Amino acid sequence: MDKTLNNASASAWAPLRSTVFRWLWLASIASNIGTWMHEVGAGWLMTSLSASPLAVAMVQVAGALPIFMLALPAGALADIVDKRRYLLAVQLWMAAIALALALLTLGGQMNVTLLLLLTFGMGIGTALMMPAWSALAPEVVERDALPAAVALSSLGVNVARAIGPALAGILVSLSGPWLTFALNAVSFFAVIGALLLWKRAPSETVLPAERLFGAIRAGARYARSARPLQAVLVRTVAFFLGASAGMALLPVLVRREMGGTALDYGILLGCVGLGAIGGAMLLPRLRARFGGDALVLAASLAYAAVLFGLAWLREFAWLAPLMLLSGAAWIAVLSSLQLAAQTSVPAWVRARALSVYILVFFGASAIGGIAWGALTSHFSLAWAFAGGGALLVLGLLTRLWFRLPATQVDDLAPSLHWPTPILDEALDRERGPVLVTVEYRIAAEDAAAFRLAMHDVRRMRRRNGAFSWALLQDSEDPSLWQELFFDESWLEHLRHHGRVTRAEQRIEAAARRYQQPGEPVRIRHLLAAPRH
Repeated sequence: MDKTLNNASASAWAPLRSTVFRWLWLASIASNIGTWMHEVGAGWLMTSLSASPLAVAMVQVAGALPIFMLALPAGALADIVDKRRYLLAVQLWMAAIALALALLTLGGQMNVTLLLLLTFGMGIGTALMMPAWSALAPEVVERDALPAAVALSSLGVNVARAIGPALAGILVSLSGPWLTFALNAVSFFAVIGALLLWKRAPSETVLPAERLFGAIRAGARYARSARPLQAVLVRTVAFFLGASAGMALLPVLVRREMGGTALDYGILLGCVGLGAIGGAMLLPRLRARFGGDALVLAASLAYAAVLFGLAWLREFAWLAPLMLLSGAAWIAVLSSLQLAAQTSVPAWVRARALSVYILVFFGASAIGGIAWGALTSHFSLAWAFAGGGALLVLGLLTRLWFRLPATQVDDLAPSLHWPTPILDEALDRERGPVLVTVEYRIAAEDAAAFRLAMHDVRRMRRRNGAFSWALLQDSEDPSLWQELFFDESWLEHLRHHGRVTRAEQRIEAAARRYQQPGEPVRIRHLLAAPRH
């Protein structure tokens, strides 16, 4: 990690002092511009290959479908392999696909099937890349600079969204779609160059890497039991289901109800990008003053006001400032949710947690876009925009039960306080399952408080790998309580040791404070009988 950042939270641009982050950020902007150019070029090319609206729509489907299919495995892969090498391989794959698109289109060999297959291949690369790329920031900037780094990453996406389609339109009109594909291929080599400059220190571990399917299961268990991550996911759905009406229906508003041109639409998208830039510059100060949860609340109300404005305003002079506000509100919510997702989970599962967040984000946006499009078809555009704003306001009620986490960095550091159990050196580490029992002596007057404290212990065990948990009381001796949980194998139990954080150490201590004085907590490890 680059250690040159001090008091980074004071500036929105502070993360750029990190050489690694600066080059990765610039390369990602170039790559995102290339991606937007590709989408415009592919859509335009399909209109020349087929007159079917379904074929044109399938271009978007082919690009997005792999995200729903591969996001979770991609997150697991990113957590168990070297992220730098993994991303280099994915970027080479995407560059090869883009180059094939350019050459086949230039040579006149492109057809509908080939275009959809290659677009699907590009979508595979995007799905594999996103969790790993999203998990990079905590590795290359200081903790204090992480909020600004997330905001800058979101800003880069918005800048690319403003530049890419406009540039692609010019290139397609001058030379055809092949050039957009070629420049997209070049943009991937910019990312490859930045990754090669990053000398990532390999993580040290005495345990072998997790296997893919085991890593996916561990990630799923974590997501089911991690309350902070669940809060981020619920708030993501609450915002993007309603907010998706804005970008999904803006083209319909400009073209059908205002009789506007592509230039008008481009100007409004540019206003969104400018609003995002302004919002990103203000975010560090606003977050430091009000906190992430309050910032999401205010930005959500602002975006709801934008949607209500879109429902009734049809004058371009009013829409331009409205889009500026939408860009600022959008980046405030998006960066706050991404930051909460990144900082509420420990490093061992970060990419997997972010893959779940990405899946929920895309799913909520897609479902919302379809729903508001259908509402427009059956009623009116005004009703769809107003409905999105109303749903967004209603979604704010989730804040009563799911506040965004504000986790301290020390809380997520491994505690390493569990003693390594003594066992036979010849033991097969794949042997399992492993039953761990923890014996407590609890006075009758403390039993209710102890049971309550053990609810947090249960969630802790399950998110760190246990697939079953129970708390039992001895029928003959009511002061004797026994906690038991299962890990899949001895190797998984050893990994469980390394996953316990300092915050979870305090959870254990809160339950063990009811242990009767002078009575040790007894721990046993029982392994399933050998199969042979």
